[in-house]
Amino acid sequence: MKKLLYIFSLVAIVSCKDKLPEIAPTVITENVLFDSDDPAIWVNKENPEQSIVFGTDKDEVNGGVYAFNLDGELIKNKQITGVSYPNNVDVEYGFKINDSTKTDILVFSEREKNQIRVYSVPDLKPLDNGGFKVFEDETEVAMKRPMGISIYKNPKTEDISVIVSRKKGPIANYLYQYNLVSDSLGIQSKLARKFGVFSGNKEIEAIAVDDTSGFVYYSDEGYGIRKYNANPKDAGKELAVFGGEYFQDDIEGIAIAKYPGQDFLIVSNQQAHSFNVFDLKTNTFIKALNLGTIETDGCDVTSQPLGSKFPNGLFVSMNDEGNFYFHDLALLKLTE
Repeated sequence: MKKLLYIFSLVAIVSCKDKLPEIAPTVITENVLFDSDDPAIWVNKENPEQSIVFGTDKDEVNGGVYAFNLDGELIKNKQITGVSYPNNVDVEYGFKINDSTKTDILVFSEREKNQIRVYSVPDLKPLDNGGFKVFEDETEVAMKRPMGISIYKNPKTEDISVIVSRKKGPIANYLYQYNLVSDSLGIQSKLARKFGVFSGNKEIEAIAVDDTSGFVYYSDEGYGIRKYNANPKDAGKELAVFGGEYFQDDIEGIAIAKYPGQDFLIVSNQQAHSFNVFDLKTNTFIKALNLGTIETDGCDVTSQPLGSKFPNGLFVSMNDEGNFYFHDLALLKLTE
């Protein structure tokens, strides 16, 4: 009886999503050359209207990470090209270069070279001497290929680490976490821990970290959303798994929207062409949204006002037509 109720509930959820009213985007970006995948928002704290949205473009030879202004236009002098299949991208603020210098950073995975890349923002200068290799202890080539990426900054120590997922991985320790450190030898990446359960169904790509709470969430695509402590010194015990019953097929792009006293997790329901919203106090489903995108892989969000076009914050989602959709965050009505 319980199984029948579960199946009925799932069918009802999918049917409901098919009828969701579409929330039109505020801006649709220019197209990338090949295959858009994942965005990351860099907030210009001195001039929010000059904030940048970075987006990956997947190609094995001439992939790239492109920059868009808030009108959705490509910023021609801020392009990283000639990248071998960049998958996911993230940004972080205030990485210590030395005792007196800090920079914001952009980190993305370069799948065909089994490495991650680190650039300064907004000037986009490489900080990694050509890239940091990942999953080096694996012998199977498929298990070395990075996909998802998210950055954790410890609010107390300001230490920065990068959590990386991959195209194929084991049931245990699917994710590796690397500390980014700067010393007399330059900037280095050092393996800090391995963690993360995998259902064995599909793959793990999308990851989101909440620096404030110290939690990391990732999409086990065929199973559910998993929650862990983000601190690399943690033993890596799973704290929760939730939400799988609300997705038609792949659980994909994942983003955390933060408000005073309330946080939300927004996750792409890829084949339903919609998004599911969860309350992070309770890990419970709130509602589904149709934002007009098709087969969304990645998304990002900030609740910080970004000028006249996005006075309530910005939600960015990848669209499977080679571009990205920008929504003023108020259009999602998360707090209603």
